Amino acid sequence: MKAKSSAHYQREYRKRLREQGLVKKEVWILPENAGQLAELEKLLRERGESFALKGEKSMTERRENSWDTTSLYEALTNTELLTSDMASVELIEGVDKAIHITMKEYGDLPIFLTVAGDQIIVESVLWSVDEVVDVARFNDLILRTHKYFPLSTISLDQMGANGDYYQMFGALSSTSLLHNVVFEIEVLASNVIQATEAYGEHLKLSVAAS
Repeated sequence: MKAKSSAHYQREYRKRLREQGLVKKEVWILPENAGQLAELEKLLRERGESFALKGEKSMTERRENSWDTTSLYEALTNTELLTSDMASVELIEGVDKAIHITMKEYGDLPIFLTVAGDQIIVESVLWSVDEVVDVARFNDLILRTHKYFPLSTISLDQMGANGDYYQMFGALSSTSLLHNVVFEIEVLASNVIQATEAYGEHLKLSVAAS
């Protein structure tokens, strides 16, 4: 089954935001403040929420023990992201276990987590190579601009018989605090949507402007 393009999830995401009575605003910030903006945007979507950033634990703090895929899955099921029904999660069994998260607030965008040694990889599919108008030009653009998406980068990977796909991913230490793992998931979901907006004109089925 061919993977859905991130453009599909972007359309669903925008639809849900409009249904919630939210409006889109453009802001200009320094690149190094992008992570804080993502956290503030989340707070500003909550009715009655104080508009001051909550004190959070440092992204550099670490757990005493490393996560494995099963223990991370069990911990995620008890986070606000899951208990508030903003997302759902399932453990994919196999030789290499993986965690599949469906981000309901982002048009049911699928995100996958894997724990491999000292790293936690969080990733999501963007588009297939076949959907890009000019691959060489697009690859050059990606290399020059992907740094503007906080905590995430873009790779090109083969997905079996489906061919080559662009994916967005982030990586954390396997000893990261649970809060930081959840933050990485949420930032990645936001970045996937923003990447579709930023690069949509270079795709054969360009995403319509909102």
